[in-house]
Amino acid sequence: MKKKPVLFLTQGAVIAAMYVALTLLSNAFGLASGVIQVRISEALTILPYFTPAAIPGLFVGCLVSNLLAGGVIWDVIFGSVATLLGAVFTYLLRKVKWLAPVPPILSNMLIIPFVLRYAYGAPDSLWFMMLTVGAGELISAGVLGILLLLGLEKHRNAIFKNPQ
Repeated sequence: MKKKPVLFLTQGAVIAAMYVALTLLSNAFGLASGVIQVRISEALTILPYFTPAAIPGLFVGCLVSNLLAGGVIWDVIFGSVATLLGAVFTYLLRKVKWLAPVPPILSNMLIIPFVLRYAYGAPDSLWFMMLTVGAGELISAGVLGILLLLGLEKHRNAIFKNPQ
């Protein structure tokens, strides 16, 4: 049996589970949804810098989180797509570590305000919601994500090593 597919699935599953747990924790404090949202789980969106297994892991984690948090179907779909796009572009930009949080910040900033407006009827202007969602993403993916990246980078070979 090849070890690589098993490791890929295991890493993806662990990342998905961590994303769900951290989103539910954020949700318990009222931070996971709404016009101003700071999901602690969004710090994990830097993980494609280390492993491509984070791409499906983050997507599935966001999908499950949005379902468990009671999101409407458009939020479940487009919120998960925003996370997927952020993860894919983080992986593509992995050669420059300081760019790792930029794709999730931008994808959420550009997609989530439309979800808030059209799926939830948020009365604020799209520009205002882009700023508030962007600010939340800057905190979670930008600040917390870079701190996580710097902490994990020291141990990347032990945590994200590829099996022979």
